[in-house]
Amino acid sequence: MRPIGDRTGVSAVVIAAEGRRPGRVDLSRPVLLGLAALLCVLVLLPLSQLAIFAFTDRAGGFSLANFRQIFSDPAFLEPLGTTLVLAFSVAIGSCAVAAPMGWLVARSDMPGAGIVRALVMASFVTPPFLGAVAWEILAAPNSGLLNQWFRSLTGAASDEHLFNVYSLPGLIFVITCYTFPYAFVLIANALDRIPGDLEDASSILGGHAWRTALEVTVPLAMPALLAGGLVAFLQAMILFGSPAILALPAGFHTMTTKIWSLFQYPPKPGLAAAAALPLLLLTIGLLRLQSRILGRRGYAVVAGKSGKPRLVRLGRWRWAALLLCLAVLVNPVFLPYGALLKAAVLRVPSQPLTWDSLTLHNVRFVFLEFSSTRTALKNTFLLGTLTATIGTALALVIAYLTTRAAVVGHHALAFLATAPVAIPGIVLGVGLFLSYTRPPLVLYGTLWILLIAFLTIELPGAYQQLQSAFRAVHPELEEASRILGATRLQALGHITAPLLRSGVIASWCFIFIGTIRELSAAVMLFTADTKVISVVIFDLNESGELGAISVLGVTMLLITFAVILLANNLPGRGQWSAPAGRPAG
Repeated sequence: MRPIGDRTGVSAVVIAAEGRRPGRVDLSRPVLLGLAALLCVLVLLPLSQLAIFAFTDRAGGFSLANFRQIFSDPAFLEPLGTTLVLAFSVAIGSCAVAAPMGWLVARSDMPGAGIVRALVMASFVTPPFLGAVAWEILAAPNSGLLNQWFRSLTGAASDEHLFNVYSLPGLIFVITCYTFPYAFVLIANALDRIPGDLEDASSILGGHAWRTALEVTVPLAMPALLAGGLVAFLQAMILFGSPAILALPAGFHTMTTKIWSLFQYPPKPGLAAAAALPLLLLTIGLLRLQSRILGRRGYAVVAGKSGKPRLVRLGRWRWAALLLCLAVLVNPVFLPYGALLKAAVLRVPSQPLTWDSLTLHNVRFVFLEFSSTRTALKNTFLLGTLTATIGTALALVIAYLTTRAAVVGHHALAFLATAPVAIPGIVLGVGLFLSYTRPPLVLYGTLWILLIAFLTIELPGAYQQLQSAFRAVHPELEEASRILGATRLQALGHITAPLLRSGVIASWCFIFIGTIRELSAAVMLFTADTKVISVVIFDLNESGELGAISVLGVTMLLITFAVILLANNLPGRGQWSAPAGRPAG
C-alpha cells in the first residue's frame, strides 16, 4: 500500500476502525442489500404494471386489443404523427441554434463567452412549462404583449396578430427555446476538449483558420452534434407541460397529453399503458443510439500534454457575434423573464407598466388568499428535502456498490440506477398509478407516491455524479479501515462520504431542484391534499390566472437560483452544473 499523506483520511480510518467493537453485529451487508432491493422495486414495479395492464383486457386475460386500438384509431395516430413532427423540428432547430453558439463560445475570441454560458444555464434551469406560460403572456393571439405592440405600431385590426403561440409552429418554437441548451452543452464541451495540437498540425501544413475549422474541428465535434440532436428529439417527445399548456387550447394532442387525457373520466388505464409502452421503448432506443454515437468516434494525442484549443480570431465581427448570441437568448431568457415579472406586478398582464399600475394584488392573492399555495409550498419543500436526502443517500450507496464491486450483480444495479432516465415522466406516472392504487400497498392520495416518483426520476443524475466522484477516490483508505476491523458502512460513512463532499452537495442540490420543478409525473399522481407548486401553476393556467402563475413562477426561479448559489459557495463544494437529463415537465 502506498503511504497516505492525508491526515484527515488517516484520522477517519482510526475512527472507523475504533467503531468496530468486538461482538458488535455487522449490519453492512443487509443494509446495502436492502437498499439495492429498494432500487429494484422503484424501477421494476411500475414497469411491470405497465406491461401487465397493456397486455390484458377488462376480464384479466391476455389481449392485444389495446395495441390494435392504439395503432389503428386516428385519435391515437394523429398525436403520434404530431409528436414525431414536433420532435424532428425541435431537434433540427436546437442543433441549428446550439452548433454556432457552441462554436463561438468555445473556439472563437468572442467577448463575453462566460456571460453567454451563464445565460444558457439560466434557460437550462427554467422549467419548460413555465417558459410556455411566459410565452402565453407574450404571444397569445389576442392578449399577447408582442401582438399588442404589433397592433399599436402598425395600426392593424384588433383581430390581427403577428404571433400565435397556440399552434404547432408556436409549440415547436417554445420547446426549442428550452431544449437547445442540452445540445449546446454537449457541443460546447466537445469543442472545449479538442486539443489544439490537431489544429496546430493543420496550420503547419498550410490550412487557413476556416479550413482548419471545417476539416478538423467540425468532424471531431460531429458526434456531439448528432448526440445533441437526439437529446433534443427525445426531450421534445417526452415533454408534457408545454404541449398541455399550448397544444390543448389549439385543439391538438401530442402523445404525452393524449396519455394524460386517458386518465380523465372515465379512466382507461389499459389504453394508457399501451400508449406509454411504445414511448418508453422509443426513448430507450434513442438513448442507446446516443450512447453509441458518442462512443464510436474519438481521438488520442500522442504527447505528454495536449495544447490549449486555438481560438479563431473574429476581428471586427467579435461584437457582432456577441450580439447574435444575446439576440438568441432574448427568446428563452430576457423576454420570458420580463413577461413573468411584469405580469406578477400588474392586475392584468396586458396592462401598460406604469408606476400607477403597479400592485401587490397578485402577491397577496397567492400567499395570503389562495389556500392551495400554503399546502403546495409545504408539500414541495417537504418532498424536495426528503427526496434530495434519501435520493443522495441511495445514490451514494448504489455508486459505492457498483464502483467497488461490493456485491454480486453490481452491473445489474448500475443498469437499474441509470434506467429511469429512459422512462418519460408521464409514463412513470402511469406505472406508479397502476402500482399503488390497489392492495396490498395503496399509496395514491398520499405524499408517499409522489416521493417514490421523484426518487425514481431524479436518481440517475445523482448516481452518475457520485459514480464519477467515486472513481476519483482511491479505495486505499477504505481498505485500510477494513483491515483494521471497520465495517463497510463505517468506511463509507467516516471515510469515503466526507471525501466526496462536493459531489454529495451537488447531487443533493440537483435532486432538490429537479423535484420542485417536476410536473409530468406529479400531474398524474396528485390529489387535492398532495398538490405541489408545479401542479398549482398548471391548474392556475387552466383558469387563466396568469398574474398568480407569474408570482409562483418567479418564486420557483428564485428558489432554484438561490440553491445553486448556495451550493457554489459552501466550503468544500465543486462547481454545480445541472446534468443534461430529463426536463422539468
